Amino acid sequence: MSKKYFGTDGIRGKVNQGNINGEMFFKFGLAAGTYFKNLKKTKQIAIIAKDTRLSGYTLEPALVSGLASAGMHVYTLGPLPTNGLAMLTKKMKANMGIMITASHNPYFDNGLKLFGPDGLKLSDKIEKKIEKLIDSKNNKKFI
Repeated sequence: MSKKYFGTDGIRGKVNQGNINGEMFFKFGLAAGTYFKNLKKTKQIAIIAKDTRLSGYTLEPALVSGLASAGMHVYTLGPLPTNGLAMLTKKMKANMGIMITASHNPYFDNGLKLFGPDGLKLSDKIEKKIEKLIDSKNNKKFI
């Protein structure tokens, strides 16, 4: 089964088209937060960083709202290199790190990269579970 939202390296696209908008970032946050909250770690922590694209400043609050709605403690770190977020995710013992970026794509694109507690990119298996939560009926009751 192929993935619906995640590509080979996160989720990317044009801002305010398709999956790159405030509503979807809220859903991504709620689903990812729900997945990690269900692992029942003592304290659920998500850290967020972004590149310097202006759209990151408009998408981040929706992502934070979704994560907080799922019961996560959220720390926003501001602009940071992707590898710095990966390292801090592990160092801070966070459940996940989320980078708001579209990497080398044009300025009008943006997206998300998710890192697990080990500081590594999430596995395809976990990404598929998060996608399932995004589309689940239980998730929609929060929106």
